[in-house]
Amino acid sequence: MKIAKSLLSRRSFAGLAGAAIIAMAMPVQSFAADVTIPIIVKDTTSFYWQIVLAGARQAGKDLGVKVPELGAQSESDINGQISILENAVAGKPAAVVIAPTERKALGKPVDEAAKSVPVVGIDSAADSKAFVSFLTTDNTQGGRIAADGLAAAIKGMTGKEEGEVAIITSLPGVGSLDQRRQGFLEEVKSKYPGLKVVADKYADGQATTGLNIMTDLITANPKLVGVFASNLIMAQGVGQAIAENKLGDKIKVIGFDNDDKTVGFLKSGVLAGLVVQDPYRMGYDGIKTALAASKKEKVEANVDTGANLVTKANMSDPKIDALINPKVK
Repeated sequence: MKIAKSLLSRRSFAGLAGAAIIAMAMPVQSFAADVTIPIIVKDTTSFYWQIVLAGARQAGKDLGVKVPELGAQSESDINGQISILENAVAGKPAAVVIAPTERKALGKPVDEAAKSVPVVGIDSAADSKAFVSFLTTDNTQGGRIAADGLAAAIKGMTGKEEGEVAIITSLPGVGSLDQRRQGFLEEVKSKYPGLKVVADKYADGQATTGLNIMTDLITANPKLVGVFASNLIMAQGVGQAIAENKLGDKIKVIGFDNDDKTVGFLKSGVLAGLVVQDPYRMGYDGIKTALAASKKEKVEANVDTGANLVTKANMSDPKIDALINPKVK
């Protein structure tokens, strides 16, 4: 009997020791493995947002976090994004990362979401003070960079920082776009008195509309020498109009963000420059920050992820090349 008890005791100890070894062998990310942090973007079809999602995806892999990739089919689908946010929060995630589609409309939904989970904002603002952290390009500064780039391109073409220019904004009421427009107009007013803004147009978020607006501007303003197209979709449409009318050497265009099409326009001289953000970093650091916030760790309230002017002259620089040729898979 004593021998049997001894064997039983040894077996019990061996079982406990084995369990301890298994526990020690478990990945240190086992906590995070059960954590879900959805990322909600404006438009899952846009190359820009695909880069954001690629960064978030990589952060999920590195941190062992589940990262559902959510978003509407169009940046103008405001109600769709609100529904996506509400459904995401209903799933009780550890935190949520969101790029608000429209400042005013997303304010209250973000407030409501933040009552249940930490909310990290990226790219565009909303009328809410509930974000635990906000990661974005300084879009006002991005607009200033665009103005400086456009002035330099016009001077390179005419020898002077003078002439009629226009700005085309993709949608009204979008925080990031409003800030770019503001920065551009302020910079032109303060630094380039020879540049006259003769048109300040809003589109509907469609590249075709940008093309049509640009075509109308060409007809209505024969002295036009420059245009700022303040996001990727508008840069595509405006670039197409410039290409079709073969006006790359007469009208200088600065776009915002990049994809294969706009980089192609840049290489061929259709566009004079692109203000390029770091969307990969927004996605990656957005998830990283959200995970930290979910653990109640201290996070920065505001993070500037930076912007650079890309031209044909500097596009082969390693830093710039990494921004315009990101890994999206």
